[in-house]
Amino acid sequence: MRPHHPHRPLAYAVAGVMALTLLLGACTGSPEPTAPSSSSSGPSSLPTAQPPEPDQKTEPTETAPTTTAPGATLAPEELPRVDHPVSLPALMREEVRAGPIERTGRLGGTERWTGHAVTYTVDGATVSGELLVPTGEGPFPALVLNHGYIDPAVYTLGRGMSREQEWFVSNGFVVLHTDYRGHAGSDPVGEVGRETRLVYTRDAIGAVRALEQEPYVDTERLGMVGRSMGGGVTYNALVAVPDLVDAAVVFAPVSSSFVDNLRQFTEPNRPEGARAFYDRFGTPRESPGFYRALSSRTFFDRVRTPVLIHHGTADDTCPPAWSRRTQTLLRRAGADSTLVEWQGEGHAFGPRFADSMRRTVRFLRSRLDV
Repeated sequence: MRPHHPHRPLAYAVAGVMALTLLLGACTGSPEPTAPSSSSSGPSSLPTAQPPEPDQKTEPTETAPTTTAPGATLAPEELPRVDHPVSLPALMREEVRAGPIERTGRLGGTERWTGHAVTYTVDGATVSGELLVPTGEGPFPALVLNHGYIDPAVYTLGRGMSREQEWFVSNGFVVLHTDYRGHAGSDPVGEVGRETRLVYTRDAIGAVRALEQEPYVDTERLGMVGRSMGGGVTYNALVAVPDLVDAAVVFAPVSSSFVDNLRQFTEPNRPEGARAFYDRFGTPRESPGFYRALSSRTFFDRVRTPVLIHHGTADDTCPPAWSRRTQTLLRRAGADSTLVEWQGEGHAFGPRFADSMRRTVRFLRSRLDV
């Protein structure tokens, strides 16, 4: 196993708090648009070189990043207090361990990259995913992709961010698209756990740890990209392990408030799930501290990673106001965050998808010094 680079330490060790064995999974929501898995060749619209700059006349609205420098990393004794084992503060104290990436099948590719079905382990649990590696010796910059909500009953390997996978690898990035537990070939996750996203967050953190062990990966240039629910998973990872990655991008993310997501998705779509969750943990009115401790925004002062947020103004799944509020709170906490709003784009990003990906590649190359 390759050692971790000293500037990216493991999560803080347990500080007097017993680790919960029932770590819980992700919130539900409207399904992401489906897309096929990586095939023997990428879509004809994918670039074979760095795409051209977007038309300047159609540039989106941008909220510039703050110039306030983030504070110093908190020492273990300065971590937020743990009031409940099901919480982000509890996760902050855990050491997420990952096993090496095992290739289980070839998924095709092009002359520029190859794709593989893979598994890795997180604290002994198996997580499946899709790995795309550029042609050449490397080491290459690498990205973990966190997909949005798709019903686990119909989810298949590497589904949800196929367009992004092939775009990134065509531009020279190793890509590990993680399936999360409860999806595809990954181990199961508990029903109640669907609502917290903590297990999914652990799987994303573990994906970074697994990539760090690969000889073709440049461990100085690691990033994370999330879409919709995966945007919330990304926010969680950034506050749980501030030095985990060097850059992060989210597309049409869910709210950084856990209660917003419960009310938008779980209550109308799975009312029985909401009732079970409230019976177990209390309602937001009854247990406000519990819900704050599951909201990444509560801990934005821990964000050390540059963040780029994409959101369409016509998104009727995750309201654009969510990202505006998240951007305000990130900047207020001193984070290096930029919000780009795409006029007329919906949740899935259609007409402006290519422009948003060009913007993303420029951001990642700049922040990862590629």
